[in-house]
Amino acid sequence: MPEPEIRKTALQLETIWHEGGPVAEVPLKKAAAIAVIRNPFAGQYHAEIAGFMEDLKPLGLRMAQELIDALGGDPAAIQGYGKGAIVGTAGELEHGALWHVPGGYSMRELIPASMAIVPSTKKIGGPGARLDVPITHTNASYVRSHFDAMEVGLADGPKADEIALVLVMTTGARVHARVGGLAHDDVGGQDGLR
Repeated sequence: MPEPEIRKTALQLETIWHEGGPVAEVPLKKAAAIAVIRNPFAGQYHAEIAGFMEDLKPLGLRMAQELIDALGGDPAAIQGYGKGAIVGTAGELEHGALWHVPGGYSMRELIPASMAIVPSTKKIGGPGARLDVPITHTNASYVRSHFDAMEVGLADGPKADEIALVLVMTTGARVHARVGGLAHDDVGGQDGLR
C-alpha cells in the first residue's frame, strides 16, 4: 500500500494547574497529536486491509515523537497514554482499528517503562466530531490516579473519505487524584498491570 496521504496535522496541549482545589506545584500536562489522512478504503468494502498498518508505522512514530517534544522532550517524563481514531462516514469502524498497532507500539517504542496496554477508542464521525481518548498509566494499568481522558477533535475533519488518527500522552496523574490504589512510585512494571 502507498504511504498515508496526510491532509493536516494538529497538536493540542493542556496545562492543568487545579480542578478547584489547591494549585499544583507541578501542573499536569496533556497533549494530543492528530493526523487527518485519506482513507484508502472509503466507499466500498475491502476484505484485505491489515497491510495498511505497516504503512502507518512511520506516521505513528512521528506523532509520538511530536508529543514527547511538546511535553518537554524527555520520554521518561511521560506517565500516561492513549490512542483513538475518528473514521469519516464513507469508512467503517474497522478502518479505525488499523491504528491499534502502529499507534500503540509507536508510543511504547519511544517511552521507557511502557509495559501497559495502550487504551483505545474509535468511532464514525464527520467534521467537528469529538473523541474522548482514554488514558492510563504507561507502565501499570492499575494505577487509578492516571485513569483519565482527553477530548480531541478538529472543526474540518474527518471528511467522509478521511480518518483522524489520534495519540495522547500525559506527564502525570490527574490533578488532585486521591482515590487510593497503586501509586506511580510503587509500580513494579513486570506485567503491565501493577
